[in-house]
Amino acid sequence: MLEEQAQGGVVERLAGAGLIEPAMANQSTIALVTGGKAGIGYFVSERLAAAGAAVVLGSRDPAKAACAIGAIHTRVPGARVTSVRLDLADLASLKASVDALDVPRLDVAVLNAGVLLEGPARRKTPAGHELTFGTNHLGHFALTDLLWPRLRAGRVVTTGSSPARSAHLDLDDLQGTRAFAPKQAYERAKLAQMLFGFELARRFEEAGSGALSVVVHPGGALDALTPSRPPVHSRTTGQLLRAVPAGVLLQGKHADPAVRARGARPVRRQWTAVGLAVFGVRGKPRLETPKGPLADSATGRRLWDLSAELTGVDPDFVTAPATGAR
Repeated sequence: MLEEQAQGGVVERLAGAGLIEPAMANQSTIALVTGGKAGIGYFVSERLAAAGAAVVLGSRDPAKAACAIGAIHTRVPGARVTSVRLDLADLASLKASVDALDVPRLDVAVLNAGVLLEGPARRKTPAGHELTFGTNHLGHFALTDLLWPRLRAGRVVTTGSSPARSAHLDLDDLQGTRAFAPKQAYERAKLAQMLFGFELARRFEEAGSGALSVVVHPGGALDALTPSRPPVHSRTTGQLLRAVPAGVLLQGKHADPAVRARGARPVRRQWTAVGLAVFGVRGKPRLETPKGPLADSATGRRLWDLSAELTGVDPDFVTAPATGAR
């Protein structure tokens, strides 16, 4: 687990362990973090800012993004953090969001945002897609296409989920039209995200691209084990004490391996995953070889084609000629 300590020390430790490239931990790095206003996305943003990166928080709620920026400045004086309104559920709005990015390039894109519906009702995006799948997977798929002109030498980090590793993706019913359950929809959408990350890596390699795609899963991350960052997140002493037994196996959202994945050196580029050392739910990040449904490259390719159809994205955007920001 990444403990609360001086941020510079964190970067030095990661560089020394070979999990972060020293050249990336400087003020030349530009990063976009979707869902950076809270939870795991917030702590990824905070640590990137502490490493010297210029960070853009992608959030559909400008007020919450402003709160997150204020919290980061409290922890990291002089941090270079801005935000852009980003609603992954609304595919038609993504181009305007990307056009609003006031950066010449992106070195890191952390695809972290996601929704988990609380009620039993199946909801839809403005384009008519099931909301969980449409936001968590299709939104990030379309966003990556739009970001690609600025990411050609960068790194795409996809935040997955441990339960997704045992989920089943029905390619004939990706959006739960036959039967819908919020938890199952979330697990399937996260599996789709992770398969996308691996397929993206394969396509990068086949194209001889200088870009990299890394997939991470945060293990068991509890709010009660997460340090306070008011007004973004507040934890009482009572909540922490009640969560101490769970800390044997779980950890806080500040310990996410996505921070390290931004500099992970893959063993095999097309199969780069960062997981956790203790039963996959806590501990130090480590490189893993995907297994089970995550290793199904045929499903990954088919999912890519279906996602392109649903979003209107050019399925060959990775190999398309560079034309500058679109």
